[in-house]
Amino acid sequence: MEVLANYKVTKLNAPPATGPLASFFDAPGPDWAIVEKARSLVPFIRDNAQASEDNRRVQETVVNALQSAGLYHISVPTRLGGSGANFRTFIEAVAEVARGDGGTAWAMALLNVCTWFASLYSDKAQQEAFAEPGTRICGIFTATAHSERVMGGFRVTGEWWYASGSLHAQWANLGIKIGENPDGSPQLGLALVPCSDLSLRDTWYVAGMRASGSNTLVADNIFIPDERIQAFTDMAAENYTRPDSDEANDYASFVPVAEIVLVAAQLGLAREAIELTLSKSAKKNVAYTTFNSVSVSPVHQIKLAEATSKADQAHLLVARACADIDRAAARHEKLEMTTRARIRMDTGAAGQLCREAINMLLSVNGASSFAQTNPLQRIWRDSEVASRHAFVLPEMASLIYGRSLFGVSDLVQIY
Repeated sequence: MEVLANYKVTKLNAPPATGPLASFFDAPGPDWAIVEKARSLVPFIRDNAQASEDNRRVQETVVNALQSAGLYHISVPTRLGGSGANFRTFIEAVAEVARGDGGTAWAMALLNVCTWFASLYSDKAQQEAFAEPGTRICGIFTATAHSERVMGGFRVTGEWWYASGSLHAQWANLGIKIGENPDGSPQLGLALVPCSDLSLRDTWYVAGMRASGSNTLVADNIFIPDERIQAFTDMAAENYTRPDSDEANDYASFVPVAEIVLVAAQLGLAREAIELTLSKSAKKNVAYTTFNSVSVSPVHQIKLAEATSKADQAHLLVARACADIDRAAARHEKLEMTTRARIRMDTGAAGQLCREAINMLLSVNGASSFAQTNPLQRIWRDSEVASRHAFVLPEMASLIYGRSLFGVSDLVQIY
């Protein structure tokens, strides 16, 4: 102690200015009261999970319960009737719902984020979309439709597949072609369209995420005025047409938010798989061995530990990504490009880690995991589908992040 007394101790009051963990030190934390609302609904959602899967849509009683709890408007600005909570809160709440049902959580995540997208449009567009309290908005970025420039806007005809949550939405964000680049590639825009202008085709017949109701939206020569359209490149550059405000989420980074929310449900699926393993499988005997319990088998102990660690790693990566997004938004700052590329990397890595964790847990639980009465098989199917969303593919994420780290300037992907 006498030796130590000769040394001056310097207290670190400020967070590091740079580095991959900088945002953890001063980013706003989650609103746990909102997360608790989601957690309290998990038993109810779990009880309705099979019916939601069988009917390929979230049960209306569940939709109403989530709506009443404000869980479709977590990050929508308060001026538009939302909670204005940060995106870490968003992620944690969706993950809780996913413990009850993955498809319900996926639809919840997409309706939340697409409703937030609408808050980035012009003031006139916002007034229209949010005229009715509690409006829910779905969305698809792909621009497969035919569009024609006319006076004051565009005439659009076409289809948009995989519109998650569209069965419960009043408006939609739809990708449309708004011009051509010099090389002939399309210039993309995002258009805000009332669902009353669209029809819905029942096309969602899939192996997983069945409850998400990700059907096809159809437009037949509809008119979309200019004030309800934004160039995708402008939105990706965080140059929004919305009026200035003092709300943090008005300044959140469009593409990183759109990416990271796609792994929120997977975090919850992995957590639920761990809980099911601990509660239902620990006492099972290990067939064709002398182990009378999975819990005393070294092989199963190691696999459970590895799976739980992978789920934890995914959660930490997502928490860091949210910290980057939320800190920049709170400061009304744009995200630096390499950070944006890293968030794409974090998204892909988190999705892969959750999928790997769930697959390992199915091995721990054995062949009975695939019984139709076992919720693990639904968790597995939901994870397999969710982790293959184009924004979640780890290979593309690695390419984008690696090129950004090397400073390659001809990167064509928007991130």
